[in-house]
Formats: sequence, structure tokens, C-alpha cells
Amino acid sequence: MSSNFLLIIIIGVVGLIVQARLQSVFKKYSQVAFPGGFTGKDVAERMLRAHGIADVQVVSTRGHLTDHYNPATRTVNLSESVYNSASIAAAAVAAHECGHAVQHAYGYGPLRLRSALVPVIQFSSMFSTWVIILGLVLLSSVPAVFWVGIAMIAASALFSIVTLPVEYNASARALAWLEGSRVLPPEQMDGARESLRWAARTYLVAALSAIATLLYYIGIARGDD
Repeated sequence: MSSNFLLIIIIGVVGLIVQARLQSVFKKYSQVAFPGGFTGKDVAERMLRAHGIADVQVVSTRGHLTDHYNPATRTVNLSESVYNSASIAAAAVAAHECGHAVQHAYGYGPLRLRSALVPVIQFSSMFSTWVIILGLVLLSSVPAVFWVGIAMIAASALFSIVTLPVEYNASARALAWLEGSRVLPPEQMDGARESLRWAARTYLVAALSAIATLLYYIGIARGDD
């Protein structure tokens, strides 16, 4: 077993642990009521208004922790467990997604770069596996095909890396607003911080996994594995 493949396995295990911990933390703070009874939707709308953003709509989306900001439709999409929930966890997640809306409104560079990479990533995610398989078959005769597959994986790794500052910055904006606006009392801030901290770690693990996968296939192309 190559060292790069072993690294992928280790990161995968860490990823499962982080994901399980995130679910546990979210469940814990989902049971802590938000002062004033504000739901995730309420918190999101308040944060958007506080930043002078009037052209972004807060909507509900299906699923659990499927929350995201869509810059194309200018919508903050909150999962069912966040949109109607009046809890610390819901407030933290809602504020985080609004952090992305604030980034978009202020022209935050890393967000613009990530948005520009989306079409490339969509193409790569559809075809990279097939190109890699074909490249493995033709590795001895037409190695260039395999390197094209590696380039697609490299694009995905770059996307994961660019995502890190976008996500961490959105959390920082969320926490700064929650604290500065006094919507969330100081004694409840630790819960919001912990919720967003574990959410951010899932993106860190994803970036490490993407880098490890890239190194693994580069090793195969070079004959190291």
C-alpha cells in the first residue's frame, strides 16, 4: 500500500469523525433555545438588513444541513432544521450563510474566484473519473490522457483550497455580527462558535482529501505507486 493511498484512508477516517462530531454539536445546540425566539429565518433576515442587503431572499430548502448561499439566484437557502428552528445552532448556521451574501455584496475576492471555478468543477466532476479510468488503460501508450484526468482532479483540489478562506471568513462575519449586534447574549456565543468551528473543519478535511487524492494519482503517473 502506497503512502499516498494510506494518507487518503487516514483523512477519510478523520473526515468521518469530524462529520460525526458536527452532527453531535449541531444536535446539542439545536436543543438550546435562541433568546427571543428568533428562528434561523429571522436571524438571516436581520443580518441581511443590518448590512444593507435588500435584494437577497431567505428561503427554505429540503434536507438536513443543506444550507447554502446561491449567488446566481441571490438566495440564502436554509435547511428545514434551520429555517424554522429557534435555536443557537440554527442562528449560527443562518448567520454563516448570510456571511456569504455579505461577501458577495462586498465583492470578496476568494468568493469571486470560487464562483468562477464552478463551471470548471462541474465539468470535472462529471468526467474526471472516466478520464482517469481511460488514462489508466492507456497509461503505457498515451500517458497524456491520464495527465488530463490529473488536471481535472487538480482543479477540484484548487476549488477545495479556495473554499477554505471563503468558509472561514463567512463564519468570522457571522460571529462578529451575532456578537456586535447583541442579538445573541455573550453567554450563548460559545455555542455558536463551536457549531461553526466544527462546520469549518469539514471543509478543511475535504481540502486535505482532495490534495491527498491529487498526490496519489501523480504518484501513479510517475510510477511511484
